[in-house]
Amino acid sequence: MSQVASQAAKPAGTAQSGSVAGRFLVVPIIILILAQMGATGDNGALSLAATALTTDLGATTAQIQLANMIYPLVGGAFMIAGGLGGTILGWKRTFRAGILLCALGEVAAALAPTMDIFIWGARVLVGLGASFMIPSVLGLVPLIYHGPHRVVAFGAIGAASGLSALLPLALGVVMEVAGMHVTFLVLAGYFVVVFALSFALPAITQPKADTSFDVIGVALSASGLFMVLIGMSSISSWGLIEPLSGAPFSLFGISPALPLVALGLVVLAGLIAYERRVENAGKTPVLPSAFLTTPQVRAGLVACAVTFFFMGAQSILMAPYLQLVSNWSPVAVGAISIVTGVPTFALSLGIPKLMPHAHPRRVIQTGYVIMAAALGVMALSVTSGGSNAPLVYLGAFLAGVGAGTVSSHASNVVAAALPEREAAQSGGIQSTMRNVGQALGVALLGAVLLFGITGSVRSGAAASGDISEHAQEQLSQININLGSSATFEKQIAGLDVTDTERAELVKIEAKSRYDSVRVAYAVGAVIVLAALATTPAIGRSGTAGAKGPAAAKAQPAAKGRPAK
Repeated sequence: MSQVASQAAKPAGTAQSGSVAGRFLVVPIIILILAQMGATGDNGALSLAATALTTDLGATTAQIQLANMIYPLVGGAFMIAGGLGGTILGWKRTFRAGILLCALGEVAAALAPTMDIFIWGARVLVGLGASFMIPSVLGLVPLIYHGPHRVVAFGAIGAASGLSALLPLALGVVMEVAGMHVTFLVLAGYFVVVFALSFALPAITQPKADTSFDVIGVALSASGLFMVLIGMSSISSWGLIEPLSGAPFSLFGISPALPLVALGLVVLAGLIAYERRVENAGKTPVLPSAFLTTPQVRAGLVACAVTFFFMGAQSILMAPYLQLVSNWSPVAVGAISIVTGVPTFALSLGIPKLMPHAHPRRVIQTGYVIMAAALGVMALSVTSGGSNAPLVYLGAFLAGVGAGTVSSHASNVVAAALPEREAAQSGGIQSTMRNVGQALGVALLGAVLLFGITGSVRSGAAASGDISEHAQEQLSQININLGSSATFEKQIAGLDVTDTERAELVKIEAKSRYDSVRVAYAVGAVIVLAALATTPAIGRSGTAGAKGPAAAKAQPAAKGRPAK
């Protein structure tokens, strides 16, 4: 009788409440997990396709970096808009629209005849689809699940990153047997199946939202994030200060990369100021002030970003290196995803279930330290001619342990510190932070890697007594791609150099590649550890699924809103 009474006492919009007579609803979380797995599996498929993109479409390392980044870039730029759209149109509608866009993007990837179409057609479509689908996943959880069920549900969504490790292994087999194009068609079919299953989601009564759409806020957030991330990712090809040959233009004699980043930051600062006006007018902003003024929410969003920053580091450092330098097959690289995925799944789901009283602050801090250790082990796995396989597997395992530990509480730390309406809308903000984190991982560490290799080869050539000034001048006109020594020899085949100079350049490039990859991993570890500074704001309310003190402070921030 008490269970029935407690169910009836829950507010509108929570009729399902994550349970029937106290039971956890299994079917909805399976559908949401499958959607989350599809998004993560798409990233895994792209990581496996590095060699195929190079051979089939003639991709350079910089283009592979951009292909890896454009999905989280577009997703991150429009996730906030997707979250706002979900509150206005309904989470189920935006969920299904996102799934269909993802399916269309995978078809475009399978049929793309050039890298330009692959990047700016297929990857953009998948990114747009994710910007609707993923916020809807996180927006539906608070409406379907409550109390302890919500903690478990968020943990299960985090565990989806671990389950998605099954997809790269299966897709690696498909890619090995049938090629890249069939692999992306298989992913398209996967999304179609998830779309069909979405009609089995339970009926919910979503709280009414302001029907106005913050067009200016969406435009500011999308353009600001786009400029910041494009600028950061282009440092390796455009140059840091001095413009390289790949720069489209120069500004007062310097590379446009950093000015573009600065302009993006100015636009984002303008977004914050504009959104305060929208909120004070009683309208629905794309970025409610509670997300900026509540310390626990900020800490939870950083946790979301760091987990996916870590994934971005893996996608631009580990997978391409193993394929392009160490000559690992797609199946072998896909098998590593199992080593990462199993602990990610087990800890994301297991910590909330088996350790319900664990303090979220301690859990997330532990995860950060393990993530940094994983990046350290991955750095040690790099050898001058390839990789140390045992250390690769150990680093991958620690990566899963760290990611699973942080994922177990990151989303609920955000939702628990917000009022009901902002908790549902937080899906868009959380997803934005995840995608921005992943894009930053690809952009920043990719820039450290590629800019480091090119710069180190040039400085090494200048310091060598065996390389003439004529050879150095020719070398200054090319950007060095990540690849084996044999690949580098092909890249410099057209240079007018002697055999002695060619042999010396190969030695210099091998050392530069070794040093640059290790430095990139070290930079990633430092960034992950820096996130520890945000964790003191995380209170024990993050474990409750109910609103803690942070939420009480956040509520007045939405001044001007009509009472519900």
